[in-house]
Amino acid sequence: MTDCLTFAIPKGRILEEALPVMARAGVVPEDAFHDKANRSLTFGTTRDDMRLIRVRAFDVATFVAHGAAQLGIVGSDVIEEFDYADLYAPVDLDIGHCHLAVAEPAGAKTTNGASHLRVATKYPNLTRRHFERQGIQAECVKLNGAMEIAPELGLAGRIVDLVSSGRTLKENGLVETSHILDITARLIVNRAALKTDPRVAALVEAFRADSEKRSAA
Repeated sequence: MTDCLTFAIPKGRILEEALPVMARAGVVPEDAFHDKANRSLTFGTTRDDMRLIRVRAFDVATFVAHGAAQLGIVGSDVIEEFDYADLYAPVDLDIGHCHLAVAEPAGAKTTNGASHLRVATKYPNLTRRHFERQGIQAECVKLNGAMEIAPELGLAGRIVDLVSSGRTLKENGLVETSHILDITARLIVNRAALKTDPRVAALVEAFRADSEKRSAA
């Protein structure tokens, strides 16, 4: 059994919604976590046997899949993009709602019948699979941010990115043309840790109970 559980949480959009869910399941960060000036990546919790790591969303999945963290919270987009064999997502937390979509400049010329497209995205696997289903080869230009300016600068004719309100697309002269995947945040666990550490199973049940209670309300 691991002496100290490591719980990985993502920086960014999901975290604010995740904190009250975590608290109800018994995962409460130390006070220093809430200090916006604190750039630390590791924090204690109110449990002596648990610490938090705060990392990029894609890295949450990597840490958990490889056993460096036993549990974490991440969007289903990340889970679908990497499809790690050692990653298990037992609980839909019903937070962090958004979707993955294709967008292009408003008024762009149609490319019906095209067999090859260049797409800017940080989701190359999901993007390729989406276009393959349409018989189109997608050349993916990997970007980690600022996706919306790629068409304007001629880097790619389209983007695939997360969409919530659609405001960012509109402000950059883009329109959504295809809905790929609905996304919510999930509790993820390392499969081996779930089998060998009863604390992991107990936390899964705590998060599941909270999710079911909210769904029934």
